[in-house]
Amino acid sequence: MNEKLENFDLENIMDIIKKRRLVSRYATMIFCLFLSSIIFNLLTLPSNIVTGGVNGLAVIFNYITGVRPAIIIFVISIILLFLSYIYLGFERTSGTIVATIIYPIFVQLTSGIGNYISIETNDLLVISVFLGVILGILNGFICRTGFSGGGLPAISQILHEKFKIAVGKCTFFVNGIVVLLGASIFGWTMVLYSIIVLYISGLMMDKVVLGISSNKAFYIITSEKKRVEDFIVKVMHHTVTEFPVKGAFLEKRRTCFMSIIPTTEYFRFKEGIEEIDSDAFFVVCDAYQVEGGK
Repeated sequence: MNEKLENFDLENIMDIIKKRRLVSRYATMIFCLFLSSIIFNLLTLPSNIVTGGVNGLAVIFNYITGVRPAIIIFVISIILLFLSYIYLGFERTSGTIVATIIYPIFVQLTSGIGNYISIETNDLLVISVFLGVILGILNGFICRTGFSGGGLPAISQILHEKFKIAVGKCTFFVNGIVVLLGASIFGWTMVLYSIIVLYISGLMMDKVVLGISSNKAFYIITSEKKRVEDFIVKVMHHTVTEFPVKGAFLEKRRTCFMSIIPTTEYFRFKEGIEEIDSDAFFVVCDAYQVEGGK
């Protein structure tokens, strides 16, 4: 048996994965959050483009009340962090704590950057395209760290947990409400620019994370059959299908697992498999349409 497997339980595997390259992953996330705060103060806030999420709510409430965006972001994020802790537990909430605290600080620290870098926001189409590209790239890199930027995605996770609604649909619904709220303040024309930002951002994020589909199909051949199966079902909380296979060269019969996972969980899933069995053979494919299976 792999010597590394003797030193940890399946329950602790996610802790092992989280500790791997921890410093570089935190550095990447913090750097991306810093750049996001600059983009927010340079483009999003001055243009009043409501892109959904906590940033969108900050734009709306700043326009209505005049309260600093950093304060609005912090208060909303803390409330969402508290709800996430209640409904999802500490384990699934802990990854958002750093972003919840650091991002509002960055937004406040960079709030005066417009005094040094002047960008005309008259051409909203160009602004929307650029926002979509840069935000998608930054969110993609944050996703690759295994952490979360916090904010409204917590609502999507809670709805998924309680009502078994797909996370993608929940996210679309929650962001849609924020965008429609923005339409009531800034007009329906701004909704068109918001849609451009959200669409391009989603495409770029998927490109950065891996491929272009929202789901990935894993085909895994491993000698650690039971451990891999337990990891997929008990740790990652996904279903798995197994079927017998035979190698053409050695004619050795083994078991192949197939599991469909969201693209956003790709790196945690892959690293978990590699931690259990470093010699595991697996193939990852884009799954463009996933139906049924409940």
